[in-house]
Order: sequence, then structure tokens, then C-alpha cells
Amino acid sequence: MIAIRRARPADAAAIGAVHVAAWRTTYPVILPNEYLSRLSARRQAAHYESAIRNGLGVHVATASGQDAGPAGGPPRVVGYVTCGPARPLPAGSAVLGDGEIETLYVLDDWRERGLGRRLMRAAAAHLAASGCNSAFVWVLRDNPSRWFYERLGGRVAAEATVRVAGTSVVQLAYVWPSTEKLEQAASSAS
Repeated sequence: MIAIRRARPADAAAIGAVHVAAWRTTYPVILPNEYLSRLSARRQAAHYESAIRNGLGVHVATASGQDAGPAGGPPRVVGYVTCGPARPLPAGSAVLGDGEIETLYVLDDWRERGLGRRLMRAAAAHLAASGCNSAFVWVLRDNPSRWFYERLGGRVAAEATVRVAGTSVVQLAYVWPSTEKLEQAASSAS
């Protein structure tokens, strides 16, 4: 069984592990393998614990039952999303939206089960409840899963080059002019 809920500080270690696993399977052709191999679940956990404690919108997908691990064990975090008010953009940049989806990752074995869509719905609802009327997400152009945002109605509104691990990569900003429409799209997408 899959549940989507607000993250708790105790989830930080599992979120950090999902982050590292997802980066290693998503970005091996895009980012240097040496960098990916040095990613630390512990460092990521500290980052996410701080984010949760500071009120960032962090939601997790948890799995329980036969596929999730030992029978009778606690639910396992298999994906997460983070969102909040838009982070400041460089001076002169166009405003993309007032809410930002900062991260969305699901473990490979749990993809294609609707978890990403459900996490995006939780993020859109969180942003709307926080007073954000629009939303955007930055996605690496070469990310093989960027089609997901297009299926939810996101439109490319900006492109920028950033440096990650000493490598220049192009990222695209997908925008939703309405958090309500994003929530509806995430509820109805198949």
C-alpha cells in the first residue's frame, strides 16, 4: 500500500537515501560518475532534516506490504517532493511563479505507479495552502523523466545553464500559471 504524507524529521535519513539512489540512476550520463559515487546519504539527510524542521513543504511516498520489505515492518520511504515559496532568482530574471517545486524523486523500482503524480498533487496543494498561486520546477534538460512535467501541463518558460560538480548543464523551467490547475492535472493524469 502506498501513502503520501507530510515528512517528519525522522524521515530525513530515508529521504537522503532516496535522493542519492535517484541521482545515481538518473544522472550517470549527465554528471560525472566520480561525483555521483561520492554523494552522501548522511549529508543529504542533514539537509532534509533541516528543511523539514524549517517548514519547507516536504512530502513522502511510503510503501508498506509485501513489496516494501520485511512483513510487518514499518512503511518505507520510496519517493519524496519538496516545495515552498520561490527561491530568489538572479537580478533581471523573469518571475516564473510564486511557488517552487524544488525536488521530486522516486526510487526506480517504484516508478510508473503514479507516485510522482501523487507527490506533485501534494506539492500543489501545499503551495496553494501557503498562498502560492503559481508554480514552477527546474529540470535538467537531459533528464530522461522531464516528459513527466509536460504530461502534467507544465510549459517550458525559461532555460539556464548551471554548474553541477564542475559540469555545465542546461536546465529548463516548467511553469504552471495556476497551482489549482497543477493539482487538477496531477489528480487526473494517467
